[in-house]
Amino acid sequence: MGDFEDLKTAIESEFPGWQVWRSDAGRWYATRSTDLSDAQLQAGYAMTVAADDAAGLRELLAEQARGGREEP
Repeated sequence: MGDFEDLKTAIESEFPGWQVWRSDAGRWYATRSTDLSDAQLQAGYAMTVAADDAAGLRELLAEQARGGREEP
């Protein structure tokens, strides 16, 4: 697995408009750099997403790019 800064840069390049960070506990987060409208929030878009690792974060960001919530 790569260095955090390299992974962070790669994810932010792949998903523009998101700022990636990692908690002291090692959990990965991404927060949008712009606000969402009420309609976007109701449609399932999130301001911040969290995952256990970089791969999980990428999956969540891809889901957000597809339109918010994934239906089961």
